[in-house]
Amino acid sequence: MSKLLEIKVPDIGDFSEVEVIELLVAVGDRVEAEQSLVTVESDKASMEIPSSDAGIVKSLKVKLGDKVKEGSVILELEAADNVVDQPVSAAKTTTAPDSSPAVSQAPVQATSSSAPAAAGDVINVVVPDIGDFSEVEVIEVLVSVGDTVDVESSLITVESDKASMEIPSSHAGTVTSLAVKVGDKVSKGSVVLTLSPTGQQVAAAPVSVPAQPEQVVQAAETMTKLPSSDRIDETATVPSEFRVSPTASFASTMMPSRNLPHASPSVRKFARELGVDLAQVKGTGEKHRITQDDVRKYVKATLTAAMSTRSTTSSSSVGGGLSVLDWPKIDFAKFGPIESKPLSRIKKISGANLHRNWVMIPHVTNNDEADITELEALRVKLNKEHEKAGIKFTMLAFIIKAVVASLKKFPEFNASLDGDQLVMKKYYHIGFAADTPNGLVVPVLKDADKKSISEIAKETAELAKLARDGKLSPSQMQGGCFTISSLGGIGGTSFTPIINAPEVAILGVCRSSYKPVWNGQAFEPRLTIPLSLSYDHRVIDGALAARFNAYLASLLADFRRVLI
Repeated sequence: MSKLLEIKVPDIGDFSEVEVIELLVAVGDRVEAEQSLVTVESDKASMEIPSSDAGIVKSLKVKLGDKVKEGSVILELEAADNVVDQPVSAAKTTTAPDSSPAVSQAPVQATSSSAPAAAGDVINVVVPDIGDFSEVEVIEVLVSVGDTVDVESSLITVESDKASMEIPSSHAGTVTSLAVKVGDKVSKGSVVLTLSPTGQQVAAAPVSVPAQPEQVVQAAETMTKLPSSDRIDETATVPSEFRVSPTASFASTMMPSRNLPHASPSVRKFARELGVDLAQVKGTGEKHRITQDDVRKYVKATLTAAMSTRSTTSSSSVGGGLSVLDWPKIDFAKFGPIESKPLSRIKKISGANLHRNWVMIPHVTNNDEADITELEALRVKLNKEHEKAGIKFTMLAFIIKAVVASLKKFPEFNASLDGDQLVMKKYYHIGFAADTPNGLVVPVLKDADKKSISEIAKETAELAKLARDGKLSPSQMQGGCFTISSLGGIGGTSFTPIINAPEVAILGVCRSSYKPVWNGQAFEPRLTIPLSLSYDHRVIDGALAARFNAYLASLLADFRRVLI
């Protein structure tokens, strides 16, 4: 027999509502206890909500963009009889309001599993009360076998999703054995190490807490099955009123046991977005912790070295000794009134992608222009003919059709790099940048080669409206082969659009204008439109880019060529 279980949002701290930004499972999926189900986001942080039980997903009760709060039903699970019960989930545990110690507070006092012992006895030093956390991860071991430690000497550093803290020794003595290593999960009562005491008195006389090794091992094995995920770093930057309850995020965000570079979750996310292996970065922070500045310096140093290696000149003539200055930190309020305004979520996400694309892709831009005098006349005529049908032909629709024809003639532009392989695509999905109140988004028009001009005009208008209303689904922004960024309704003569990886080219279009053009006998006014083609120089060379742009311009000048 089986039963349906409602999986609900656990205690999420002081947040009244959070938004669902990612669904990690689908109907029919089998999930385990502690497996992440959805990702939610507040205005301060994002977190994954884990499952409290194992089973088969029968129905989803939330979708992207929904607002949820503690107690909201996420999905229904069918729990089969043969599903093995898991240890109690941290997501199911209700805790008191956050009372965990901050990093700046006095260090946690370790306890021993026995009363003060005489010299020659062996003392087990165990993890003391660590607040509301059931388990924390050992991120640093500060002593070795044979070391002599005093009372209050730090033994290990542990980290939760709230804070990092050092566990000090409750006794003085010589370390005879270590019971933990980096990556282990420990909890209150876990043995840290054994000491051969020197006879000094304990700094305090805390209550003895017996270790429970079977429960610790069982919980650790359960945790190592969880998917890797960055933890939210709230140790000094997030006010207490916005901190996330450990029941909502701790169990689902702990890393599997392995040696990890010493860095905060936010730095790990920043490095992942740039494709940086933190194991290669030298930390300059306290106790060699890696900072965002360390990651930036590593990227800049790597790019400088790569440029020097590729150059035909010597490294010294390319500025091999050039150092990159740190980003300036300025108190702007000293110079006059200021106002701080947070970036929108779209700008934060697109900003990271644009930064990665600009740093990782060797951009070159080819500028040309097309004579669209006849095409504009045709567009105006078609709008009048289809006015009653409600179809509005835009220049973008004609450009998309011409771009598809150009991609068929120059297939290298309809490709993506995958390592050393060039993936040639046989479909034509065209993205176009849409201006919204929160920033630019890129809807994707699927199978543009199979659609008429009127169908393209209608669908692009619908996608643009969804973008402005913030209702685009992820599938409507995925799968693009080539992107068009049009500033025609705003202005400009040319610009350098940034390639939308993993694509290899992007077309920028500016406002059309009339110019005097010599026809062999006299100057006549012609309507021209600027074309700015940015391309990945690893895949496309300058001559090929110039031919693509020239061919595209010829199609726009005489649209009958699109039919050939």
